[in-house]
Amino acid sequence: MIDYLILGGGSAGCVLAARLSEDPGKTVCLIEAGRNISRTDMPAAVRSRYPGRAYLDTANIWQRLKARMSASATTRRYEQARLLGGGSAINALMANRGAPADYDEWHALGAHGWTWSACLPYFRKLEHDCDFGGELHGASGPLRIQRAKWARISPFVRAVLATLDARGHVRRDDQNGAWEDGTFIGAIAVSEAGERIPTSVCYLDDAVRARPNLTIRTGRVVERVLFDGKRAVGARLVGGEHDDGAAEDVLAAQVIVCAGAIHSPALLMRSGIGPAADLAALGIDVRADRPGVGGNLMEHPSIAVSAVLPRAARTPFPDEHHEQAIVRFSSGVRDTVPGDMHGAILSRSGWHSVGYRLGTIFFWVNKSYSRGRVTLTSADPHAEPAVDFNMLSDPRDLERLKLALRFGASTLADPMMAQHRATLLPSSYSPRVASVAVPGAWNALQRGTLSALLDIAGPLRGWLVRRVVTQGVTLDDLLADDHALTRFVTRSVGGTWHPSGTCRMGAADDPLAVCDARGAVYGVDGLYVCDASLMPSIPCANTNVPTIMIAERIADRLRGR
Repeated sequence: MIDYLILGGGSAGCVLAARLSEDPGKTVCLIEAGRNISRTDMPAAVRSRYPGRAYLDTANIWQRLKARMSASATTRRYEQARLLGGGSAINALMANRGAPADYDEWHALGAHGWTWSACLPYFRKLEHDCDFGGELHGASGPLRIQRAKWARISPFVRAVLATLDARGHVRRDDQNGAWEDGTFIGAIAVSEAGERIPTSVCYLDDAVRARPNLTIRTGRVVERVLFDGKRAVGARLVGGEHDDGAAEDVLAAQVIVCAGAIHSPALLMRSGIGPAADLAALGIDVRADRPGVGGNLMEHPSIAVSAVLPRAARTPFPDEHHEQAIVRFSSGVRDTVPGDMHGAILSRSGWHSVGYRLGTIFFWVNKSYSRGRVTLTSADPHAEPAVDFNMLSDPRDLERLKLALRFGASTLADPMMAQHRATLLPSSYSPRVASVAVPGAWNALQRGTLSALLDIAGPLRGWLVRRVVTQGVTLDDLLADDHALTRFVTRSVGGTWHPSGTCRMGAADDPLAVCDARGAVYGVDGLYVCDASLMPSIPCANTNVPTIMIAERIADRLRGR
């Protein structure tokens, strides 16, 4: 029998596999539905320091997963990684932690012991910060963190930073330093060669993979967790969607679900843990009635303002990381926290020729309050759950996203930006934008034609952008009509690929809590969750580094440390 069976090889699963297998007396088996990604076989799009293509390749994601962003939006594709390393293999490489208050909030919400002072040692443990030291930073962790050199910051991003500084947003050094408003060169996780380092590479390196007590199996889907009474004893595995591989049972002393904030609750529900009435309606035997499974779904709602770039403002380094700087600011909206808004300042807005000609400030609500739900649709492990983020249902989120669009429009329209931008436009990662960005001959022809027209349009550029790109919507119209702005934001709101909270930690007497502070699932024995679904509230950060921190800490707790 295996000591630890890890179900899901994403950011957290790879960390757990590496840390738990450090004990040579314990056997560890890691199961991943997608393909293997290692140091030697990373595809170029995954390896690249410019990450814009990896998440568009359908070979890297759950192809049929869809989500509804808001009540006013249609259901659309929602990119989530399906390969070893998970989100760390296709994300934007950003390596930030969020506010200390985020973690003290977790403790206050019932995840007892998850305070900032308890989490900081694990943030230090996971990182090797090449630029900063001291009590806030680690120097020997697997995740190598650095900031782009000023010489490689694009003219557009430099101009935005200068404009923001003149408008009172002070330039600061360390995004992971003291929590304060200002602008920062973004912290990113890259290898010494300047390439992506997913957790399947920096944690599961060649030496770790060679351990005789560690088994890594890819291309296997988990149908459900197996139980003996109330105790988890393993999992049933099946082949992929187009694989007729026979089902098999793998037995283990401890089972840890690490499938992410969408697929972890779906797996628990298929295993009989969740809202009892919903499970019974699908013919699933109920092991534990936990109505919180799938609830508390969180994301960072996003919107953007873009500018067509004159040739001189475009980046001279097209392969450089695009999210080069950020602005953190406080909205001042009632009942919100300091630093509750985030703007990523992008040197280019897409991997393709059109994206190269657009600079963007991509905003998201850093501390969102709207909540959605993941709902199981079938006991079939190949059927995707229904995902409804219910973004902007909390009025504070809607008010702040509108504020962000106004902030971006006024920043880019500032006279200081005059030489570094042409036509301004409201933008978002809409289904139309996503579909046109997918590689392919027809899309390449469309993008090439539009790029050429943007270059030669001259005084007709504004008309071209309005007719072809924004389909009649202009910033001036939105800023002049609050009702039009509300309609645009609620229909165009996107996410940031930061789903979280759906198996949240909480106190034993909280009926909506799914796990205790160790990640142990309430109502059963021998079953744990370890990924972003544990988060009681969403941190003011890209969620990858906080998820790695969670896995480092859960690994120590499982080992009795």
